[in-house]
Amino acid sequence: MEINIIRGQNQIGGSIIEVSSKNTKIILDVGSNLDDKEIVVPEIEGLFKGEAKYDGVLISHYHSDHEGLATRILSEIPIYMGEKSYEIHKVTREYIKKEYLKEPRVFKSEEQVFIGDIKITPYLCDHSAFDSHMFLLECEGKKILYTGDFRSNGRKFFQSLLDKLPKVDALITEGTNLSNNKIGKINLTEKELEKKGIELLEGNDRPVFVLMAGTNIDRIVTFYKIANATKRLFLLDTYAGKITDTIGGNIPNPRTFSNVRIFLTNQDKYEILKNYPQNKIGKNEIANSNFMMCIRSSMKQYLENYPKEFSFEGCVLFYSMWEGYKKQENMKEFLKFMEEKGVKTISLHTSGHADEKDFDKLIKKVEPKIIIPVHTENSEWFKRYENCEVIYDKNIIKI
Repeated sequence: MEINIIRGQNQIGGSIIEVSSKNTKIILDVGSNLDDKEIVVPEIEGLFKGEAKYDGVLISHYHSDHEGLATRILSEIPIYMGEKSYEIHKVTREYIKKEYLKEPRVFKSEEQVFIGDIKITPYLCDHSAFDSHMFLLECEGKKILYTGDFRSNGRKFFQSLLDKLPKVDALITEGTNLSNNKIGKINLTEKELEKKGIELLEGNDRPVFVLMAGTNIDRIVTFYKIANATKRLFLLDTYAGKITDTIGGNIPNPRTFSNVRIFLTNQDKYEILKNYPQNKIGKNEIANSNFMMCIRSSMKQYLENYPKEFSFEGCVLFYSMWEGYKKQENMKEFLKFMEEKGVKTISLHTSGHADEKDFDKLIKKVEPKIIIPVHTENSEWFKRYENCEVIYDKNIIKI
């Protein structure tokens, strides 16, 4: 088998990885670059242009740095994606009126898929994107494990995943959190975040805002539990509300959870709100409630138009996102607006990516002969695993 890192070495995001046997060629992830302000489609013959030469594309999860170019793939090439991951991809893109994948081939965890002579086993893993998967590829007597993005500090049990993974010939792994300023830092777990949030709100009876991604389902669960423990109504806008309702089950959502309410920030989304007659809530009712509201920086105008009788003074804003977003102009403006309203901002976040102990456990379990770091700016860190060959200075690797 042969691995070709088309894009993703020595950078974070934009992953495009080719794996081939003598008879089959597949692609792992088709991410857009994080720094691209608009979609830039790379000139890859047989994937995005010309005559199709790939037998399938596997997408590990719905974050744009892994699936941002999925709708630009040649129509003849089948695309494979986790069942719930696809549903979230579709809902989010429909909401913002962007093109979405029409008919990918969906899979469930541990449901084996054959593309040509390559056997693929997807394994559900923990990440800040719901329904993320690692992929085990088997062909020609070799085994390759691709991690996608993963961590151990969420609400899934990392050890149960490790128990299922075999020894492999090659490990293609992310290393997002291995930048020099993060070395040695251990991630807080979502449960530790929950406990910390409850402690921070002790004695505080003012409304709370949470600045977070509407697709970070683990984080929604964490703040729902904080809201419950501190006797606050949990509020989701039509975007986050529709996403959680799409997942359903035991995920807090405005259809089946009586203490979750859905609110409207934009009139053109009223048709969504109408689907929740029992749990919808308006501005005036919100203003007279003790609530915890999940928000995004794009909601500044909505908050500016709050009823005059509502006072922001003394409210708390939990910032629960990557610190790097604070450099963006729209985020700067939003945080300044909240500060001027008298809202106290508190950072309460944990990473969606693996820390050092997670790599130690994974590599000890799968014992790879070769480690190929991607999605990292510090590939050399992996040299600490002396029994493995670490390759990051060439694109094409024969296994």
